[in-house]
Amino acid sequence: MAIIHQINGYFIPTVNLLGAGAAQEAGKQAVLLGGKKALIVTDAYLEKIGMAKEIADIVEAAGVKTLIYSGAEPNPTDKNVHDGFDIYKKEGCDMIITVGGGSAHDCGKGIGLVAGNGGKIQDFEGVDKSSKAMPPFVAINTTAGTASEMTRFCIITDSARHIKMAIVDWRCTPNVSINDPLMMMKQPPSLTAATGMDALTHAVEAYVSTIATPLTDSAALMAFKLIPKYLRRAVANGDDFEAREKMAYAQFLAGMAFNNASLGYVHAMAHQLGGFYNLPHGVCNAILLPHVSRFNLIGNLDRFAEIAEAMGENIAGLSARDAAEVCLDAISQLSADVGIPSGLTALNVKEEDLALMAGNAKKDACQFTNPRTATLEQVIQIYKDAM
Repeated sequence: MAIIHQINGYFIPTVNLLGAGAAQEAGKQAVLLGGKKALIVTDAYLEKIGMAKEIADIVEAAGVKTLIYSGAEPNPTDKNVHDGFDIYKKEGCDMIITVGGGSAHDCGKGIGLVAGNGGKIQDFEGVDKSSKAMPPFVAINTTAGTASEMTRFCIITDSARHIKMAIVDWRCTPNVSINDPLMMMKQPPSLTAATGMDALTHAVEAYVSTIATPLTDSAALMAFKLIPKYLRRAVANGDDFEAREKMAYAQFLAGMAFNNASLGYVHAMAHQLGGFYNLPHGVCNAILLPHVSRFNLIGNLDRFAEIAEAMGENIAGLSARDAAEVCLDAISQLSADVGIPSGLTALNVKEEDLALMAGNAKKDACQFTNPRTATLEQVIQIYKDAM
């Protein structure tokens, strides 16, 4: 029997700190990485409420100078990256610390790629396009969803083309990730919901991916158990520490899964909505997830049944098909419970733009590991079903 050789990698930051008070370790980690002057990359809101300054004070107290760049937009652009890099270079920084959710982390990764390799951020679109390491990098997370603080994924909007560039590169994995649930307590219900559904999407797409492994499966299955139980609570009461803590673990587990098994058409299509309309990534994922999953059912029916069971649904005595339908219903119900809009029409998506976005989705790196191959017409139809 011929043996098909396939080597599966497993990518994760060298150091990962989780738990209440973990953010207090930021200065120590910066010193251990040899930093002398750190560019803290964040967004305008986190700078306004003083969270970025809080981290800067911790890092400064450890003996590392800091400078705050708060130009990371909700869907970070090539301009955000190059503006940040200009400051990094001008001020003589030698390391990067990101404070925020996926937008801050992705913007920081973009700055790091350019700082380490030169050129422009567009040069790194695709898989493993860099040739040199980023500067030392600490990612401090404030949301439970994107897992960008621990992944090799970097999503940056190309302003000219109005598309999100998917950069997948092992060199843009942060050296240190920090998840402190105390820093997530202030997030509003809408952001909690969107990022939580983003985490669920990561776990689902990784679990049904064509390159899933027992390692990625184990992480995804635990995420399925945690998210339905604790996301509703975190949205209902942001001060529920247990819910925040468990969601921090859930999103990290989902990140472990998709960082190594990759994603599918939910993300490939959501990237186009974000790039074209500047829409919230997690909300787009949540709306698309049931529709892409329905399209994918025949590609891996048993896996959707297993997701339903892991989510706590009773599938005893059901056929694989019926159990898979229970999975789709459970996903849709969770999305509705946490206040996600029911369709893309509510986000002012226009049907005349669907063909262009579908064409771009077919080129997105995330679609290669989807369990079912889609034609352009089928991608357009999924968009229509999600309207």
